[in-house]
Amino acid sequence: MISYLVLGLIQGLTEFLPVSSSGHLVLAERLFGLTSPGLVFEACLHLGTVAAILVFFRSDLAALARALTPRGDIGRRKEIGLLLLGTVPIVVVGLVLRGSANSWFHSLWVVGVGWMATAGMLLLADRRACPSGAAQPSVAGALAMGVAQSAALVPGVSRSGFTIGAGMLAGVRPERAARFSFLLSIPAVVGAAGLTLWDGLQEHALGDSNVLGILLGAAAAFLVGLLALRAFLSLLARTRLWPFALYCAALSVTALLLAALR
Repeated sequence: MISYLVLGLIQGLTEFLPVSSSGHLVLAERLFGLTSPGLVFEACLHLGTVAAILVFFRSDLAALARALTPRGDIGRRKEIGLLLLGTVPIVVVGLVLRGSANSWFHSLWVVGVGWMATAGMLLLADRRACPSGAAQPSVAGALAMGVAQSAALVPGVSRSGFTIGAGMLAGVRPERAARFSFLLSIPAVVGAAGLTLWDGLQEHALGDSNVLGILLGAAAAFLVGLLALRAFLSLLARTRLWPFALYCAALSVTALLLAALR
């Protein structure tokens, strides 16, 4: 039961910070022997963090829903279009790499390189940060953020770090780039979790799982994720990304050293 809780806490804490939740889970597996109890559990962890996004951005999501009515706000409709455009790359790349991407989660070399790439993206975006930038990305910027989100299929590459960084490089101010990034993640994470859940149920994985443990892990991911999301957006409004870049660089060196010593 403890492993379910710990994995839920790791997922919730690292999903929204630009430090790669997948990389942390791989490293935790190597260092502490923590392994996922199954595909159903993995899917529920991701659904827990998605629930945190839905709760935190409930007002924004309600406003976007109202924009679809006949008298809806034009600006919000444009944002919906940008979100849909940004979702296209992850759908295409995810379907193409669905079979081969799983093998990357067994390689510390891949995780180490992914973390180093995240550190580089964060440092680059930090130098280009513009507090007075645009409130939302352009068409090209939304597509760039979608492509950046696709890179997070590689463990160690932070989805939030790459998409927020791409938004900042496209001239969007940091907190608005983060908002767009997290809204953009909803269809991607729900879709990936749905496919993972389907695969898990097809393998009858639920029968071998602790249902209470799954619920505990998902609840931990939701609650900690909600707190982490709030803290990160508050921090992003008054600080920079370089501390996260240094942290990712340190993790990269650790992962690569462990890989070399195996």
